[in-house]
Amino acid sequence: MKVLKFGGTSVGSAARMRAVAELIRSNEPRIVVLSAMSGTTNSLVDIAQLLYAGEVTAASARIEILRQQYHMVARELLPEPEVAAEAIKVLDENFKTIFGLTRQPLSGSGERVILAQGELLSTLLFHRYITAVEGQEAALLPALDFMRLDADDEPDAAYIREHLTAQLAQYPNTRLFITQGYICRNAQGQIDNLKRGGSDYSASLMGAAAGVEEIQIWTDIDGLHNNDPRVVEGTYPIRELSFDEAAELAYFGAKILHPSSVLPAREHGIPVRLLNTMQPEAPGTLISARTGQEAIKAVAAKDGLTAIKVKSSRMLLAHGFLRSLFEVFERHRTSIDMVTTSEVAVSLTIDDATHLPEIVAELQRFGSVEVDENQTIICLVGNLIQNSHGAASQVFESLQNIPLRMISYGGSPNNISLLVNTADKTRTLKALNAGLFARTAVA
Repeated sequence: MKVLKFGGTSVGSAARMRAVAELIRSNEPRIVVLSAMSGTTNSLVDIAQLLYAGEVTAASARIEILRQQYHMVARELLPEPEVAAEAIKVLDENFKTIFGLTRQPLSGSGERVILAQGELLSTLLFHRYITAVEGQEAALLPALDFMRLDADDEPDAAYIREHLTAQLAQYPNTRLFITQGYICRNAQGQIDNLKRGGSDYSASLMGAAAGVEEIQIWTDIDGLHNNDPRVVEGTYPIRELSFDEAAELAYFGAKILHPSSVLPAREHGIPVRLLNTMQPEAPGTLISARTGQEAIKAVAAKDGLTAIKVKSSRMLLAHGFLRSLFEVFERHRTSIDMVTTSEVAVSLTIDDATHLPEIVAELQRFGSVEVDENQTIICLVGNLIQNSHGAASQVFESLQNIPLRMISYGGSPNNISLLVNTADKTRTLKALNAGLFARTAVA
C-alpha cells in the first residue's frame, strides 16, 4: 500500500481533479489524502475573521459566494445532472454547518469547524467523481474518525493506528481509499487541525499507522530544489535527501514540505517521495535513510527571526547560568531556533516575538540585552561530517561580502546555519547559489 497526498493546487479545479484521478489509477492498494481546493482555506479564514469582528452580513455573503463556486465545480466535474444534484445537496449540508455558526459569536472551536470544511468538500467531490464518473470502487474514509490529538495537542499515534486499521478492515476488497488531510479531533473529541500545511503531516501519520511501502507528496513543483526558486534563478530539484536533511530544510523554510511530516516516516523507515502533479513524469525528490556524498545539497531561508544577545561577565565559569537563561524562554513558551555562545555572551534567535518584552525584562537580570529584529536564518544542508569536505570554507568564500550576525556549525552533521539581516537575504541566497551550486548546475 502507498499513501498519496495531493495539495490544494493539485485539486484546485475540476480539471485538476480529473488529472489526479488519472495519476492514482493503479491496481495497488492506496490511500489518497486531499487538501482543500486552492483558495478555500484562505476564504474560510477570512469568513472566520469577519465573524470574530461581528460582521455577520459580510461573512454570510462570503459563504454564499464560496457555496456558488462549489456548485459550479460540481456541475463541471460531474456531467450527469442527477449525480451533480446529489453532490450539491451534500455540499450544501457542509455550507449549512458554516451558516449555522453565523448565528452566535464565534468561538475557537467554531472557527476550527469552519476551517475543516475545505477538506470535507474536496474529498466529497473527488470521491463522487471517482465512483460515479470513473466507475472505480473507492471508500471515503472520514479522517475525523481516526485522526486524533492527545492531551498535549500532539498526534496520538496509537489511537490513529488502531482506528485507521479498523476503518480499512471494513473494506477488505477495496484498493482505493480517499480521506482528508489537515483535519482531526482533539483529546476532547472536538474538531481540530494540524495547522496550515498539515495535510503533509496527515499523510505521513497515516502512512506510519498503516505501515505503507511509500508516502508520496504531490505538489506543483518537481521536488525539493537546491535553493529558493522564487528568489534565485537556475535552481534544480534534488534527487535524494536523507530524512534528517529533509527535516532541516522543511523546518528552515523549504515550503514544499511541512516541517513535521518527515518525523513519522523516519521513525518507521518509510520513504517519502515529492512529486509534481503538473509534471508527473519528473522523478522528483526521494527522502529516505540514505544520504549522498555531496557536502552541501541545498539552502533554505527562514524569515521573521528576532536575535537576542545577552552579555554578562557572570557567565564565566558560572555553573547553571545557561540553564537559568533558557528557563526564561521556557516560562514564556517561546522556542529557540539558533544558539551561539562565548565566554561572556549568549546569542540566540526566536521566531515568536509575542512575549519579547517580558523575556527581555527577565533577561536583563543576567546582564545587558541587545535585540535585533527582521533577521533571517540561512540553513545549508548536506553531508557535513566535519573536516571531510572543507564545506565551511566554501560557504564563507561565497559570503565574504555579506555581514553575518551569527554562525552555527557542528550541532548537526547535516546543517550549517547563518543569521543575516533580512535585507541581505536575497543577495545571500544568490551568492551561495553562485559559489556552491553553479558548477553542479552546469554539470
